[in-house]
Amino acid sequence: MRGDDQAVPTAPAFPERRWLLPSAVAAEPDPDAERSGLRPRRTVRDWIVDFSCFLLAVAIGLIVADTLPGDQDLPHAVLVADQLLGALSCAAVWLRRRRPLALAAVTVPLGFLSTTSAGAGTVALFTLAVHRPFRYVAWVGGIQLALIPALVWVRPDPDLEYGPAVVLTVLVTVTVIGWGMFVRSKRQLMLSLRDRARRAEREARLRAEQAQRLAREAIAREMHDVLAHRLTLLSVHAGALEFRPDAPRAQIARAAGVIRESAHEALQDLREIIGVLRAGQPDDPGRPQPTLAALDALAAESREAGMKVTLDQRVTDPAAVPASVGRTAYRITQECLTNARKHAPGTEVAVTVTGGPGDGLTVTVRNPAPEVDVPPVPGSGQGLIGLTERATLTGGRLEHGPREDGGFEVRAWLPWPARA
Repeated sequence: MRGDDQAVPTAPAFPERRWLLPSAVAAEPDPDAERSGLRPRRTVRDWIVDFSCFLLAVAIGLIVADTLPGDQDLPHAVLVADQLLGALSCAAVWLRRRRPLALAAVTVPLGFLSTTSAGAGTVALFTLAVHRPFRYVAWVGGIQLALIPALVWVRPDPDLEYGPAVVLTVLVTVTVIGWGMFVRSKRQLMLSLRDRARRAEREARLRAEQAQRLAREAIAREMHDVLAHRLTLLSVHAGALEFRPDAPRAQIARAAGVIRESAHEALQDLREIIGVLRAGQPDDPGRPQPTLAALDALAAESREAGMKVTLDQRVTDPAAVPASVGRTAYRITQECLTNARKHAPGTEVAVTVTGGPGDGLTVTVRNPAPEVDVPPVPGSGQGLIGLTERATLTGGRLEHGPREDGGFEVRAWLPWPARA
């Protein structure tokens, strides 16, 4: 599973017809670009919209220029300055995506100085409503609405009276602000839907990875439980043949038979595990899983390997033990016998299984201290951790530790519901 500091790759948003979307919507989120202040590149739609806004500002400026009161004795320099400021404001429209607040704030007082800048002011106010939160629009738009009566008084409309001109200008301003806020809300909705889809895809991928990890852990646990038991049997019998080459022929043949049988069983178990890894299910689904009834065979197999094992079963109605509980009890006993062969060879292992419906199933495995010092086994302790987890998953508990006489004891309790 990936850590929190690793980004989970996601599919590109809106892979088709990206040129029809605004750059703020079509661009992929890039934290490095946000920290460096870089803006996403304009799409074809952005260029078309920006060019249209520029033409709109120029057209409104030219229309307003025709309404200038030419019969008044205005200096030629004033008219030229008015048109020059209008041209500069129209050119500044190309900066509306980078500096929407600054452009809108500058065009407010510019309306008193240049009538031809009215188109640029309208575009700047619309851009501010699209690209910035409402608080910026409220400040700039409120100031502009408050100054409309003064603006109409300073630059009256030759075709309308003062009152209707103020009302018409207010309606146009409010309409522009409302339209921009509508476009912004629609864009925010698209972004939220994209983020929600990304989040759902990321969560689905994480769930799939978690499921794969849990499946691998289950396979590894099963491999440890099964193969460790088989391989220790092989090691015990191979060691006996190595140190007793003069043993009777019948004993050597019996040990060789156990080695052959254990190797066959280990290969069969390994084949099943590989089948799970390849196809997601065992190659031989009909092969039964070990249950509580297989404890006798497990003890007999360990005795054939030279271990001293005593099995005491005092279970009420063993046939009624749930399959999952019986399988867990079998795996716990198997792992404990394997550990006893590795850490306390030659000792007598006592296995006790008691319980009944409603009381639960208790598995106890004890062994005394070995008579000679046994070198530590690398990687020891992992099996007991796996047994504790296995017992916990079934709703039970497992305790283990040394005894007062120097031996070792493993005690597990597994739930066994009462009969309905």
